[in-house]
Amino acid sequence: MSRGVCIVDDDASVRKSLANLLRSAGFVTLLFASGEELLASDQAPTAGCVLLDLKMPGLTGLDVQRELARLGWRLPVICMSAHWDDLAIEASLRQGAVACLGKPFSEEALLKVVEEALASGEQIHT
Repeated sequence: MSRGVCIVDDDASVRKSLANLLRSAGFVTLLFASGEELLASDQAPTAGCVLLDLKMPGLTGLDVQRELARLGWRLPVICMSAHWDDLAIEASLRQGAVACLGKPFSEEALLKVVEEALASGEQIHT
């Protein structure tokens, strides 16, 4: 599923709108309401990248990033949040995020970073 994008956000309307946009651009999407759901998935490790909300109940985006690294899942991660601050951005980048998007973001910005993340993921897997 090299063009697959995992969308992890606790807001169902955000998951749905992001999935619709990405599908219209030709991507396969997997939707998860929490980091716990993502980590329990047997399909997620073979996806192309993860679009990850930082502020969620339960495991936060940073928690999920740490767990992905611990599990050895070498997936490019794009972090997103409506509650940005410099510390959150720095922490997510330190954890290996390939990009950080502040909500709301444009369709063009999202598609650009997803393409870049998928390209970086292809380099990781080869």
